[in-house]
Parts: sequence; structure tokens; C-alpha cells
Amino acid sequence: MHETHIPARWYVPAEDVRLDLLGPSASTTTCAYKGDARYWSLPAREGRPEVEDVAWSYPDPLPEVAALRDLVCFYAERTDLVIDGVPVPRPVTPWSSPADQERS
Repeated sequence: MHETHIPARWYVPAEDVRLDLLGPSASTTTCAYKGDARYWSLPAREGRPEVEDVAWSYPDPLPEVAALRDLVCFYAERTDLVIDGVPVPRPVTPWSSPADQERS
């Protein structure tokens, strides 16, 4: 999905995501164009820190974007994404980690 002033976002079917590796987040946001989003975090384990709010979805999107239902999107800023075998560069945005923002 392409939105004004936001890097491209890839929404993937929930059945293609290892949701068992993620934990629900208490975070929610509301988008005037898509509706209410819920978030997931990647819990800390094996020496890796938690990645808060790494992914989100719109369980009940607005009618105009109903195709987003049952899709999950990961922050390219917080993850190493590979889409169709092609690595996605990590953009630096307000959603990047503080360390990544300092490198820009």
C-alpha cells in the first residue's frame, strides 16, 4: 500500500504470519482512512530484546478498505523484511528506533 508521506507498506494474509511468535500489544491507533488498528509485539527471548508494536492489522476496517481485513503489516523500520525474495531496506521515519533515527 502506498500512502502520502509514508513508506510503502506490505500487508500479508494473517495465515502467512507466525502469530504464535508474537504477543498482543495494548497499543491501538485510529486512522481516518482505514479505521482502528491493533498491534502485536515480538517478545524478548534468547538474548534478543522485545520489539514493541512490530506489526498491526485492521480487524474491522472501514468499508472503503475492507480488503485489509485479515491482513497483517510489519514496520519495515523495525524488522528485516523480505518480500517475494527481495530484502526491503529499512526506511528512517518517525517509527524507526531511536538508534536508527540517530544514524540518519
